Amino acid sequence: MARRRTEHAVAEAAALERARAAAGARGGAGSQDPLIGELRRAGLLPLLVLHFLTEGPSYGNQLMDRVERLTGGLVAVNPNTMYPLLRSLEQQGLVAGEWEHPERRSRRYYRLTEAGDAERGRLTAELAPRLDAIAAGIELIRRELRV
Repeated sequence: MARRRTEHAVAEAAALERARAAAGARGGAGSQDPLIGELRRAGLLPLLVLHFLTEGPSYGNQLMDRVERLTGGLVAVNPNTMYPLLRSLEQQGLVAGEWEHPERRSRRYYRLTEAGDAERGRLTAELAPRLDAIAAGIELIRRELRV
C-alpha cells in the first residue's frame, strides 16, 4: 500500500515538473512568480538599490528592509542575495563602499557613483515598459472583477 502511494506521488511530481518546464519556469528566488521573477531577471533589485542610494549612503540591512517595504513583501531579499549584489555593484564602480569605523569592521555604507547613477537611468528606462505592462494588466483584472 505504501509503495503505491509513493509511486503515485512520484508520478504527480514528475508531471508537475514537466508542466513547469513547458511553461518556461526556472528555479531560484522569486522565479516561481512570473511577474516578480521576470522583473528580478530584468534587473529590478539592482535598480532598487541604485535608486535608494540616490537619497544618500545606506548599508545592506537597511537596503533589504527598504526593498521589502516598498514592494509590500513581494520582493524578499536576504543577505545571501544583497551582499553579493553590493560587492558586484562596487566592483563595477556603480557604488562605493566604506566602513563606518575604518579601524574596525563595522557597518559598510554604500553610496552611488556617477557611473551608478547612469546605470540607474538605463535600468529605469529598460524596466519602465515592463512595470507599465504589469500595472495595466492588473488594472484590467481589477476592472473586470470590479475590485
